[in-house]
Amino acid sequence: MSRFALLPALLPALLLASLATPALALPATYTPDPSHTYAYFEVGHLGYSIQRGRFDKLGGKIRLDGASQQGVIDIMIDAASISTGFPKRDEALRGEEFFNVARFPTLVYRSTTLKFVGERPISATGTLTLLGVTKPVELKISQFYCAPHPMMKKDMCGAEASASIKRSEFGMNRYMPGIGDDIKISVQIEALKD
Repeated sequence: MSRFALLPALLPALLLASLATPALALPATYTPDPSHTYAYFEVGHLGYSIQRGRFDKLGGKIRLDGASQQGVIDIMIDAASISTGFPKRDEALRGEEFFNVARFPTLVYRSTTLKFVGERPISATGTLTLLGVTKPVELKISQFYCAPHPMMKKDMCGAEASASIKRSEFGMNRYMPGIGDDIKISVQIEALKD
């Protein structure tokens, strides 16, 4: 039997195989979904507790190519969208002593390289710009998952990412050491394929 005679019988199997291909098989660009994407922070308070807050607005682009193990993360956080659940504290954090949002309205993270295991990104090396100061920061990526969104009918990727910084390295020194220097940052992100 000719090889070509088997082709019609193989076509359905090939089609099914192509549908099962992971979302990262081809290079793609994703935009964060603002209703499911937030950046959180944690900081020690006078040795009594860990205080937490979040930024309610962030945007950017994520480009992923799992097959070639390359990608770029480009995220901008609206500093004025800070929320700790206490309006008076939020106003203080927006002021000159902390985030100085009038002068520095955004925090920016830009990756330079991504590390992959197979087609899955597990970390990003890049820079964070805060208060006009740019420093290297490594993001650890976990809970990474890509699949067609069941309601939007578009490809979506989601992840948890985390990093640790010292706020003093960016010139944010107010009320140290009572308010801690070590800041843990966590980002939950869901991003739709463009």
